[in-house]
Amino acid sequence: MKLLVLNGPNLNFLGIREKGIYGNQDYAYLIERLQKKAEAEGHELEVFQSNYEGGLIDKIQEAYYTGVEGIIINPGAFTHYSYALRDALASVEIPKIEVHISNVHKREEFRHVSVTAPVCTGQVVGLGLKGYELAMDYLTEKK
Repeated sequence: MKLLVLNGPNLNFLGIREKGIYGNQDYAYLIERLQKKAEAEGHELEVFQSNYEGGLIDKIQEAYYTGVEGIIINPGAFTHYSYALRDALASVEIPKIEVHISNVHKREEFRHVSVTAPVCTGQVVGLGLKGYELAMDYLTEKK
């Protein structure tokens, strides 16, 4: 199965920013963990991170043309206000799982609302980096 993992703003700072919320493991660790899992299970995986909304939108649109069969997305702060990202996700009929490392529902009130979740197949929240793996399990078992 061909999977795309998209990470929004500041995810590249895992292990650096707010360790009490996001943990001590860095972004390279996350990528390595996902690539090993995908390889062991025989899946093709692309991981992309951007601090720019347009970069994520371009990757979603590219996924339509390149045969991506499942998207795992952590939109970061774009979760709460990016209608452009929401519209890009809605425009592709590819199963999509939204992932958040922290439990956004236990945090600041503005984090309780996701404009992107309604156009995703499902959401994994608050389970740390394991949430990405659970999203991958769901997408690959669904096929």
